[in-house]
Amino acid sequence: MKQLLAVLLFLPGLVQGSEALEVARDIYFVNHFFAVDNIRYGDKQHPMQLLNRPAQGKARHLKLERHLNNRYDKGDIRARDLVIFRSGSLRSTGILVDIYKDEHRPLSFAIWLPALRKIRRHAEPDQADVWGGSVFTYGDIYLRKPSDERHELLGEVTFTDCLGSIEGATAPVPAPWCDVKGRQLLKLRSYPRKAGWWYDWRDQYVDPVSRADYRSEYFRDGKKIKIIDKAWKSMGLTDPRGQFWLYWYGKDLRTGSQGMAWIAEDSVLWNQSVSAGLWSLATLRRLSR
Repeated sequence: MKQLLAVLLFLPGLVQGSEALEVARDIYFVNHFFAVDNIRYGDKQHPMQLLNRPAQGKARHLKLERHLNNRYDKGDIRARDLVIFRSGSLRSTGILVDIYKDEHRPLSFAIWLPALRKIRRHAEPDQADVWGGSVFTYGDIYLRKPSDERHELLGEVTFTDCLGSIEGATAPVPAPWCDVKGRQLLKLRSYPRKAGWWYDWRDQYVDPVSRADYRSEYFRDGKKIKIIDKAWKSMGLTDPRGQFWLYWYGKDLRTGSQGMAWIAEDSVLWNQSVSAGLWSLATLRRLSR
């Protein structure tokens, strides 16, 4: 062991890469709420809200709820993620995602289509596919893993901005979040391993203790093409990585499209006593218009 450590001291690039990968894994831990057994984002009376505003055309405002069970642990399934839409053209549509114990196995999606009163199963989508018509992709929300990118730590920087918000929105969106302004954050640069991907690299601005990623900036051909901001708050757990977000904001700088998902702080609950039956196909079939 001492010999290995001695070798590492003469390989600063390897140490840097190892530390960067550890930060990337912690970011993944925070974003998937692995610090808690379960978490609820809204319910039928107090849902989470999603606003998609294209550069041209009418904005789309949806209400939904999300229930994540990180300790589902049945058969080969480790976790299940349930999303229920409560308004708009997707009202009563439900999505149940199976997350398997084998981390190399693709996720499985079961979607309840209320108009057909049928469940349709879908294979794991491409990471670049947009979720719910928003500026957020399946990679942003579910699928991108630390192993999908190569990581490099660029040191600490002072974050001089507030997090973004949609200006002039008809819905009551949160104001720009400035709690992070002036703080020292780690800057992590990540390069996709997949050749010819839609971005060349992305820079994440990360809390050095909680590992919450407050901003991600995506670049292509040397130009910034997309921004995603997340307003994180502590759960007050022993593990500082126990964080929950109050809103996501995203902007596609190529098209001008913007998106925002937000929720009231008291509508986010975790480690509740919930029957595992909630995360079932039976729940999907009970949804109706």
